Amino acid sequence: MRAILTAAEMRAAEQAAIDAGTPVETLMERAGAALAEAALRFAGPTPTLILAGPGNNGGDGYVGARHLAERGIAVRVAALADPAIKAAKWARQQWSGEVEPLGEGTAPAPLLIDCLFGTGLKRALEPAAQQQLSRLSAAALVRVACDLPSGVESDSGALLGTVPAFDLTVTFGALKPAHRLAPALHRMGRVVLADIGIAATSAWSEIAPPKLPPLDPAGHKFTRGLVHCLAGAMPGAIALAATAAARAGAGYVRVSTSRAIDNLPAAVVQTDTAEINDPRIGCLLVGPGMGDIPQLLTLALTSKAPKVLDADAIGQVGEPERLKGQDAILTPHEGEFFGLFGELAGSKADRALEAARQSGAIIVYKGPDTLVASPDGRLGFAPPAPAWLATAGSGDVLAGMIAALRARGMAPFEASCAAVWLHGRAAELAGPGMIADDLAAAIPRAIALL
Repeated sequence: MRAILTAAEMRAAEQAAIDAGTPVETLMERAGAALAEAALRFAGPTPTLILAGPGNNGGDGYVGARHLAERGIAVRVAALADPAIKAAKWARQQWSGEVEPLGEGTAPAPLLIDCLFGTGLKRALEPAAQQQLSRLSAAALVRVACDLPSGVESDSGALLGTVPAFDLTVTFGALKPAHRLAPALHRMGRVVLADIGIAATSAWSEIAPPKLPPLDPAGHKFTRGLVHCLAGAMPGAIALAATAAARAGAGYVRVSTSRAIDNLPAAVVQTDTAEINDPRIGCLLVGPGMGDIPQLLTLALTSKAPKVLDADAIGQVGEPERLKGQDAILTPHEGEFFGLFGELAGSKADRALEAARQSGAIIVYKGPDTLVASPDGRLGFAPPAPAWLATAGSGDVLAGMIAALRARGMAPFEASCAAVWLHGRAAELAGPGMIADDLAAAIPRAIALL
């Protein structure tokens, strides 16, 4: 998994590299060279306008301008202000071209590189700077951001003002929370991470392609994992979840139901007699299609098996502390999260971790920026996934996938992260016209990518 660093952690990592003997100018040289290389590969040999701010971001821009010019690219630099820190002043001195003031007289270029402000920004751009960034980005054919688009708050992903949409964002050393948190992630375009010699370690990371448990050649259906699903008022939802559990590799999936469910695969067993404390159960799934039947959740919480609580089950929990000691994974969307945990403070990342702490459960906080939070402080950020995942039943599919991987013996946090990664890739494979049934059917192809 690639580490994700807050602004404070990034400053500390940079300082550690400097203290270990790497001059700050060397770090800036590496960042600017990487910016130029990424922009050239992405846009080709295109006339370029670089907007330089007074800090490190602007310094990266001056270095990038020099490297592009050395490659024969026509480069102009427009500065918001003179460099205000030592390293940026050094970078400005290495640039032999002209520097024009950023203003109404600044002419656009086909390629715009925004080097105004990076991870340190805590307030909106001044109106004049905002106006010029908007004007010049609208006139460009390709837009590249250095580290972060100017106007994005690094730790929360908040937009501090009007932020244009970029085609490419080049960041350095480590990803930042804003690269994977909405609404900022929708302004990033493709995100490229450049290695500039900084050791990036954190309990926060981007979810990577998982390593799934190997299949035992001597195994059988129960050693591969039994997922037990509790059906409720709406059988279609639990059918999707059970189907997904089977497709995600559970050896045996069964549904407790008092009435036959027509659209279940024949491989999924329907029963009204199975024991909830069957020691063979690897994971219990409750919530999809449950409806207003709180007895189902009460029954599930009497089981000693690991469990996934989704949808209606989350709304029936009442108090987060009720889940402590339950070996539970919760999969709330925004409304369900608020219903159980209330108005928690901080960014989505902060809220997810606080919810995990209060409940003692793994929290899969769904959305366009899905997070997986553990009570021990680990936080997984989902890589970008297709917008067409926003369709009825896709959450049921995810719950079933998590249950299958948990039943197969993966630890709760790792099972949740693996399912989130596979869920996004299955959506890509299913295509933009998919419905949740197609998403479940695409799971084996997503697994084959591994």
